[in-house]
Order: sequence, then structure tokens, then C-alpha cells
Amino acid sequence: MPNTYDALIIGGGHNGLVHAAYLARAGKKVLVLEKRHLVGGAAVTEEIYPGFKFTEFSYVVSLLRPEIIRDLQLPKHGLTILPLPSTFTPLPNGDYLATWDDHDKTRREIARHSLKDAEAYDEYSRQMARMAMAVKPILGMIPPDPTALSPKDLFGLAKLGGHAASLSEKDFYNLAKLMTMSAADLLDEWFETEALKGTKSASGIIGTFLGPRSPGTAYVLLHHYMGEIDGAFRAWGFAKGGTGGISNAIANAARALGAEIRLNAPVAQIIVKNGRAVGVALESGEEIYAKYVSSSLDPKRTFLKLTDPKHLPADFVEAIRRYKIRGSSGKVNLALSGLPNFTALPGESALHRGAISISPSVDYLERAYDDAKYGRFSRRPYIDCIIPSMIDPDMAPPGRHVMSCFVQYAPFSIEGGWDDAKREAFGDAVVDTLAEYAPNLKSLILHRQVLVPPDIERITGLTEGNIFAGELALHQLFFLRPAPGYTNYRTPIANLWQCGSGTHPGGGIMGASGRLAALELLKDWK
Repeated sequence: MPNTYDALIIGGGHNGLVHAAYLARAGKKVLVLEKRHLVGGAAVTEEIYPGFKFTEFSYVVSLLRPEIIRDLQLPKHGLTILPLPSTFTPLPNGDYLATWDDHDKTRREIARHSLKDAEAYDEYSRQMARMAMAVKPILGMIPPDPTALSPKDLFGLAKLGGHAASLSEKDFYNLAKLMTMSAADLLDEWFETEALKGTKSASGIIGTFLGPRSPGTAYVLLHHYMGEIDGAFRAWGFAKGGTGGISNAIANAARALGAEIRLNAPVAQIIVKNGRAVGVALESGEEIYAKYVSSSLDPKRTFLKLTDPKHLPADFVEAIRRYKIRGSSGKVNLALSGLPNFTALPGESALHRGAISISPSVDYLERAYDDAKYGRFSRRPYIDCIIPSMIDPDMAPPGRHVMSCFVQYAPFSIEGGWDDAKREAFGDAVVDTLAEYAPNLKSLILHRQVLVPPDIERITGLTEGNIFAGELALHQLFFLRPAPGYTNYRTPIANLWQCGSGTHPGGGIMGASGRLAALELLKDWK
């Protein structure tokens, strides 16, 4: 049985592509197998309605690791990231809160609501930056197994201990607190303005089945705080061409380095012989063999769908079954004949170039979560919107626009299950909520695409439509992601590796899992 390839990568999402590019860069013969007609997984751009390009699932970027951009020379392969300059939160009373990429302008805006909060904002920003810098090195670290006594794991634990010891006593305590508390409790310690606390706490619930008052959401807030564009910390942006532009740039880099990418090639099974992964069987029946197999799919799909459980230890299978991967987010993508006009700031086009956040208070977000807890979608949801065509005019025909709306909560499992009527009712709830702040919106809609978690699962393969391939809960981070003893990208099956967001350091368009898994696999190769 010849090894046709050095490595097969299952899934052409951005992590799978990063993984392939690093292996190809090391001279390995690599094949990526993607089930869809285009690469990107959840980071794709598609022309769903003639002339309008939708960033169907993920829509903003900031977590993409700078070392990946450098190593793979992504700008040379088409990556351009355009900054998002503001976040605009319209309020039910007709007022608004805006934050800008200009710190002083943001302080003046916060002072309009509360002088106390404007004073606190500087110190809050400094503390969050310190916390992000404290966590940042861990994102680039292979998680050591604290129960193992191998030299490598002991060295990793020593390195982790050394990093912890380098923090000041105050920062260490603050980080320990932040890892366990809720986003709402964290923000209550700093601010009094409801809109400010609501908008900031929204970063703590994205992609989770938790509310802003749930313990652990402060860490998710920090995870999103670590954005970086060209070294500018805490910067968010939009990739030219949408998030598909990022995936295409990584794919172009991988191909330039010698990787082969096959589309319309869904994998049905991982072939295991004598305890080793030796290749894959496609749904077409074709078998392809390689020395190593890496899966960028989520852990449940990799181990419970593509792998025969007889090849896996029972406790590992049980750990993967218990792995929390509940889908909680939906997307509503709109093709518009013009720009929405917000009553809080009529005719203010500068706001259309940034994010628009429907998050007027922590109570508002918690009530949206209450619906989800009891098996319903949020009737008045949290919505995070951008208008990509204002940032990149190529996304829509001249004078027309696309609007990308990320929405919580839309649970994967709702009472009675999802059907067309419920999907449309969810879309109506989103549009109705936005129209309370921009009354002309309904008259502008030319086409509407509504995606709920079962759609995201069906299209991308992400179990339950969970955008992070597993929740960023404390019991699923670092050396516990996705299962104790298997957090170094290896699996219980020899030569089978994981390289997706279900591994450390988790979700977002980051690429870190794909890169770290490749670097570890190349060490193993030697």
C-alpha cells in the first residue's frame, strides 16, 4: 500500500489551509481535501444574489496571527485587511454610543454619557491590554500535559510557570479573576453606562451558549480583545473580498509552496490499519493514502463520524461526546438598494464604515439569552452588523450595498426543531429589531439570506453550527481542549492529527491551531 502523499488534510477551512501551507513549506507532498466547491470552511465569500457578495458566516478579522501573515507572505498572495474605524450602538431612547479607533475621540464620546466612565476607560484599556499580553504568549504555546512526566511536558510546564512568575502580583490576580468571572461582573467593576457595558459584554458571548452574566464570559471577552492588525493591538478589520479573501490568500500561498487542493472531495472515513491512520476513503469510494492524516474538522465530526470507535479508547470517545459544541449563532445577510438611515444619527455615513451593535444594555443581552435557554430563538436578539460594501465597494453593484448581521441567540436545538417557517420568523425578528433603529431598512431589502445553526452545520460541516468548533469555556481551554491527554494535536491513533479550532487556542479566524499542529507534526517527522 504506497503512501501517495506525505500528508492528507481533511477540510479546507482556514486552519486546514494554514496547516497544509506550513507542511508544504517544509518540502512535504501535501493534499487538502475539501467537500465544497470552494475553500474556506466558515471563512467564505459567495455571490448568493447576482452582483452581491455575501460573507456568509464569519465576517470580520483581527485574530489572524501576524507570524502566519509573515511566514506565508499573505499580502503577496492577495490578502488586504481594511480597518473598521468605529462601533456604533444606537439606543432605544434615540441616543447612541460610538467608540472609535481614536482613543481621545472615544473618551469624549463616553464622557457625554458619564464623566466617571471616561476616567475609568483609560485604566480599563490599560488593564485589558496587560491581560491580553499576559495571555498572548500562551496562544503560541503547545499545551503541556500536567499529568505527564516526559521531558517535553515538564519543560512546557516550566515555561508556563516561568511565564506566570513574570507577571506582577496584581496582574496575576486580575488574570485569575478574569478567567473565571462573567463579562457583566467584570464590566460592573469599571463602568456605569448601560450601553457601554452592554456593547463590551457582547464580546464575551459571541459563539457561546452563555449569557453576559455567565461565569467564564470574561475570558471570551479577552479572547476577542486580542485582535491585532499589522501590530496594531485591539484592531478589527474587514478583509478585501470578505473572509473568503483570507482563505483564498492562504490557499494561494499553500499552492505556491507546492500543496495540492482538491475541491468537491468529501471524506467519508479515516482508514486505520494496525492502530495507525494510513489514509482516507472519499464519499465517492476512492481511497487515498498518506504517511500522516490531519483533520481540521471539529473533534466530534473527526472522532464520532469519520473514525470507527473501535480504534479509540472508550474514555477518549466519552470525553469527545461530552465536549460542548452547542451552536448559538445565526447570520442574516441582506442585499440592499441603499444605506440604512439610523434615527440616532441621520445621514451619518461615517458610521456605515464601522460595526453597528444592537446591544443597548447587559439586561437586553441577558433577556436574549433567556429565550435561548428555554429552547427558543431570541425575539429581540443581539446583532452585530457591518456593511462590507462601504469598506470594499467590490462587494456590491454601484449604489447598492450588502449588510452582514451576526445574531445571537439562535440555538441549534429549538423547541419543535427548525423549519422554513421558524427560519423566516428568526429573519423577521432580526430585521424588525434593526428597523426600530433604522426605519427605512425594510424598504431597502432586495434579497435576504437567513442561516441558522443547522444550515451552518449542513454547509460547512461544523457540528451544531458552532463557529468556534467547541465552546471557549474554561473546562475546554489549553490542556483540556478537546480532551485531557490529547491537546498537543496528536490523537489516540498513530499518525492521525488534529489541526482545527477544536484544539488550542480555539476559534476565530486565527490560524494558530493549523500552524502549531504543523510545527509539532514536523518535529515528529524528524
